[in-house]
Amino acid sequence: MSTFETVRVAAVQATPVILDADATIDKTIELVNVAADDGATLVVFPECFASIYPSGTWAAQAATWTPGCDELWERMWASSLDVTGPLVGRLIAACAERSVHLAIGINEREDDRPGSLYNTLLVIGGEGVLHRHRKLMPTMHERVFHGVGAGDDLGVVELPGSARVGGLICWENRMPLARWRVYEGGPQIWLAPTADDSDGWIASMRHIAIEAGAFVVSAPQFIPASAFPADFPLALPDGVDVFGRGGACVVSPGGELIAGPLYDAEGVVTADCDLREALHAKRYFDVVGHYGRTDVLAP
Repeated sequence: MSTFETVRVAAVQATPVILDADATIDKTIELVNVAADDGATLVVFPECFASIYPSGTWAAQAATWTPGCDELWERMWASSLDVTGPLVGRLIAACAERSVHLAIGINEREDDRPGSLYNTLLVIGGEGVLHRHRKLMPTMHERVFHGVGAGDDLGVVELPGSARVGGLICWENRMPLARWRVYEGGPQIWLAPTADDSDGWIASMRHIAIEAGAFVVSAPQFIPASAFPADFPLALPDGVDVFGRGGACVVSPGGELIAGPLYDAEGVVTADCDLREALHAKRYFDVVGHYGRTDVLAP
């Protein structure tokens, strides 16, 4: 049964330790503790936070025979996470210690063989991994790095004593039918890890909040050029100081920005989400309920 408590959420806008999964998980746990110290019980991290997002500003080279691409792939694979592995185990332990839930974007490698990578969103609690969603459709150059998600994981998870949460990764949020599938689960809080730092992204988050009748937590990346290690396998473009300026925010079910957006820095954006607001929103517009009209609109 859904609850209608007030949940403090935190959108973490941070820079991973690029190509270093162990150090990135160390940093993740530190930031979970910062958010928990501020009272947050749901902490959301960006897309592919562990431990690099292949930004089009430099990663498009990987679709060519440019020297260094094989080394990049090998190091990305080495710094990716097994969902059943020890690094995710550390995140579970951290959630248990602080009584929080964590949503984090990772480069996921297959548990049982050295093969494909996936752009994956995990929802984790002290109970373990509660939900794993692989991005349905990698965008443009991402297809060089990430496999295509099966689509059998577009669900919502009810966090014990907290809220029903669901969501999509970055430009999946532009896919109306993917959103509909998640809406069917009745999310009260929508998770939106991303690498999009545009004004249009904020507009999308406000629209989804209204459409879903849910709070939206958007956690983008902040990636300065200075974060790349000296031995990074590919050349970075000249004159680019920042490869993701952020825009972390929280949006109410009415579409109002209630925290953020934060740009051009690392930081933690927090907001108190009174889940009764999500219930009240359904009185006006329930996209899969009285406004759904599947009798007319279903294929």
